[in-house]
Amino acid sequence: MGQVGRHLLGLAVAGLTLATSGAAFAELGQPKPWEWTLQESGSPVMDNIVWFHNFLFVLITVITLFVLALLVIVVMKFNAKANPVPSRTTHNTLIEVAWTLVPVLILVGISVPSFRLLFLELDVPKADLTIKATGKQWYWSYAYPDNGKFEFDSLMAQDKQPRLLGVDNEMVVPVNKVIRVQVTGADVIHAFALPAFGVKIDAIPGRLNETWFKATKVGMFYGQCSELCGKDHAFMPIAIRVVEDNEFASWVETAKKKYASGGTSTFASAAGPTQ
Repeated sequence: MGQVGRHLLGLAVAGLTLATSGAAFAELGQPKPWEWTLQESGSPVMDNIVWFHNFLFVLITVITLFVLALLVIVVMKFNAKANPVPSRTTHNTLIEVAWTLVPVLILVGISVPSFRLLFLELDVPKADLTIKATGKQWYWSYAYPDNGKFEFDSLMAQDKQPRLLGVDNEMVVPVNKVIRVQVTGADVIHAFALPAFGVKIDAIPGRLNETWFKATKVGMFYGQCSELCGKDHAFMPIAIRVVEDNEFASWVETAKKKYASGGTSTFASAAGPTQ
């Protein structure tokens, strides 16, 4: 093996080592090192998003290979060497009807699951719990109107992992319950986004948007503001801790006392690492 071959082999081994080591430390509900797929699903909505993504990927691949095959056939069969006397055919009714109808049928086939998914995302079912999420510069505040109307701020914690995603106070929800999230902004437009739950909705000042999720797995799930909202946009993560019903009930009782004053964080502590 030559020097170039050994160099390429070394790069391949190094890349494989990094990829496998990243996978080993990966956890549910957060980005993975070297990740090239969607995050692992943690809700029925995300299950449908993953299915629709895979369906479109297969369909696009088949169409691309079909068009490539047609181009290869045209190049090989209809070049000047193979056809010194070119055909003078100008119309073929069957082909013209086919290349009009087939794309229409493909689009109809895509539209049916697409509209079904949009309806699933936007039609909020009867909620077991309502939480109000308010985007601020540059942190989130969460209110629990169904459980004593307490409210608290959630700021990025520099001493917590994962980096840029850990917070001081997580949103806590029970597993296998429909959670309605009412989203608004206090100053500029933010966006409440959580990949593992298939949730992304704008937080607009003066407007109350709604979304929902039903976490099917216990654990920590992370997201971020996904609307460019200012200089500390990259430092306002979303952290949701999914727990069993009894643990949630215990947390609510503790939270009523802890956040009785209406929050534990201040704007000054929300400055983030760039202040």
